[in-house]
Amino acid sequence: MLSRATSRLLNLSRSTTVPKAASLSIYASSSPLFSGNAGIGMSRSNPICVSNATRNAPSKQTSRRAMATAASASISNPAMFCRQCEQTQDHVACRSVGICGKTPETSAMQDGLVHTLKCMGLWCVAAREAGATSEEMYEANWWTLRSAFSTLTNVNFDEERIAEFIREGQQVKKNLQELIQKKGGTAPTGPVASIDLSDMDTTQLEEFGYTVSIPKLKEAMGNDDCFSLMEIATYGSKGVCAYAAHCHQLGVMNEEVMAGLHEVFAKLASSKADMNGLLANVLRVGALNGKVLAMLDEAHATKFGVPQPTQCKVTATEGKAILISGHDLMDLEELLKQTEGTGVNVYTHGEMLPAHGYPGLKKYSHLVGNFGTAWQNQKFEFSAFPGPIVVTTNCILEPRRMYKDRIYSINEVGVSGVKHLGSRDFSEVIAKAKSCKGFPKTISPPEYHTVGFNHRAVLPLAGEVIDAVQKGVISRIFLIGGCDGSQFDRKSYVLLLPSYFTELAEELPDDTLILTLGCAKNRIIHSKKLLHQTLANGMPRVMDMGQCNDSYSAIVVATELAKALNCTVNDLPLSLCLSHLEQKAAAVLLTLLQMGVKNIRLGPSLPAYITPNVLNVLVENYNLMPTGNVQNDIKGMMAGQ
Repeated sequence: MLSRATSRLLNLSRSTTVPKAASLSIYASSSPLFSGNAGIGMSRSNPICVSNATRNAPSKQTSRRAMATAASASISNPAMFCRQCEQTQDHVACRSVGICGKTPETSAMQDGLVHTLKCMGLWCVAAREAGATSEEMYEANWWTLRSAFSTLTNVNFDEERIAEFIREGQQVKKNLQELIQKKGGTAPTGPVASIDLSDMDTTQLEEFGYTVSIPKLKEAMGNDDCFSLMEIATYGSKGVCAYAAHCHQLGVMNEEVMAGLHEVFAKLASSKADMNGLLANVLRVGALNGKVLAMLDEAHATKFGVPQPTQCKVTATEGKAILISGHDLMDLEELLKQTEGTGVNVYTHGEMLPAHGYPGLKKYSHLVGNFGTAWQNQKFEFSAFPGPIVVTTNCILEPRRMYKDRIYSINEVGVSGVKHLGSRDFSEVIAKAKSCKGFPKTISPPEYHTVGFNHRAVLPLAGEVIDAVQKGVISRIFLIGGCDGSQFDRKSYVLLLPSYFTELAEELPDDTLILTLGCAKNRIIHSKKLLHQTLANGMPRVMDMGQCNDSYSAIVVATELAKALNCTVNDLPLSLCLSHLEQKAAAVLLTLLQMGVKNIRLGPSLPAYITPNVLNVLVENYNLMPTGNVQNDIKGMMAGQ
C-alpha cells in the first residue's frame, strides 16, 4: 500500500513533464530507506505542498523553506554558490562570501577539485575493471581521500593548496591511463573522464571551477529532486572520505571501501537524471560510511588501547604549552613523543578531548589536560592560549592577528598565511612553545571532565541499564550530540550561553540517561546544572562517548540493547536529537537512515540541498524532523515520537 506522500508524489509526477530516465516514481528497494514502495515524485517547476508530509515539523521550517525558494528564484549570477553546510546563508546558499569565511575564489577551486574527484572515479573504476591490484590503486586511493577531505567545511581555505591537489590528480589520472593501457583495459569516455587541467595555472583552474558550480550542474541535470540526491551523495561521500583518511593515518585502508567510493564518484560524474541510480548511490554512501566508522573504531582501539572512563583535567598546569586541535590522534601521539622530556606540556582542544581516555595516549604525563571548548570558539580560545596551536583536521577559522604567527596546520588543513607542516616534524612548534610565556601557575583546585564512554565501556553496563529501564530508574535514553556550529539558530556565538541542545538536556527529566558525542557535546558537558549528576542507581547521568566518528559507539550500544531486549532499535526507549553542520554529519545521518532508524530530530535546521519532494519521503518513511520548541520536543520524545 502506498504512503500518502508517495501517492501525492505519483499524482504530481503524472502531471509534470520530466526527463524520461527519471520518470519512475516507485522503487522496489530492499533498503529500509525507501521500503514500503515509497519514492520521490519528480517535478522541475512545481513545488508541492508539504504540510501533510511534514505534519510533525514546526511551522517555522515550512516558512523558512518558502522564503528559501523565493530567495533562490531571485538569485542571478552569484559570485559563488555553496550550500554544503547547515549554516549556509538564508538557508539557500552562500553567494558572495561563505559564512565560514570561504571566498568565491576558494569555492570555485573546491568545485573544480570535486569535479576532478568525479573524473578520478571514472578512471579508478576502469582501472579495477582492467585488473588493477590494491597496491596499484594506492596512489589514487590516497589522493581521493585527501582531496575530498580538503573540500569539507572549515578544512582548507588556501587556493594554492587546493590547486596542488588538482594538479596532483592530473598526474594520478595519467598514471591510471598508462596502467589501463598496459593491462589491455578500456579507458572511460565522456566529457568528465576527458577533462585535462594539467597545464592550467591557478587562475585558469579557478575559472574552470565556475563552469562546474552547483547552479551549472543543476541546470545540466534539469531535475531538482535528482540533483538533490546528487548533492546528498556528494556531501555524504566527502564525509566518508574524511573518516577513511583518519583510518589511513592509522595504517588502515580497505580496498572494498575505496572501490565503492570511486563507483559513487563515477555515478556523480553523470548529469543524467537517473532517480533509481542516484537513490542507490545515496544508500550506498550510508552503507560505506557504516563500514568506515567500524574500521576507525577498531583502528583507534588497536593502536591506542580500548578507551576507558578517565578524568581529564580542564584547568591549567604551570609551564610551557602546546595546544592541538582537530581529530587525528596519530598527530597527537607523535607530538607527545617529540615533546617528552622537553618541559613542554600538551593540551587537547575540541574533538581531541576524547584522546584522554586512550591508554596509549594518557600514559604520557605531559598530556596534562584539555583547554577550551568547541571549534567555533577558537578565535577567543586560541587568542587566550599562551603557546602555539596545531590544527590537524577540521575545523579551522581565519586566525586573528594576535595568534596567526603561532598557529600551524597539517594534513589537509590550509589557510593562506598560516604555516603548514609538511610532515609530523614538530620541532618548529616545540621551539615556538619554548619562546612563548606558557601558563604562569597551576589552577587550584583543579576541575575535571570524564571521557572514555566508548561502547566497550558502556556495553558491560548493558544489564544494569536494562534493569534500570525495567524498574523505572531510567525513563528514557537520549543521544544528544553531533556537529556544532555558531549560527544564530544555535542561540549564541559564545558556546557557554544557552542553546537548543543545552536547554533540551537541562530540561529533560532527572531520570533520563544522556549519551553525547561530537563537538556538540560541549553544549552539554559544560552545563553547571548537569555537572556531576548521577542517576538513582549511581550511574553517571551524562556519558561522553567521544568524537563525531564515535557515533559508531552509539550505534553499537543501541543495536546490542535491542538484541538483549528482543526488539528493534526503533522500539528502544531511545531518542536521537542531532546537531549537524558539515559533511561528516551528513555521512553519519545517511548511515542511520540506511539502518532504518526513525524519529531523528535534526537541527537547528534541515539541509538546504534537500528539496521538498525528497524531504517528504524522509518524513513519511522515517519521521525525520527539525528541532523545534524544547518543551514540545521533550513531550514528543518522552512519548516515543
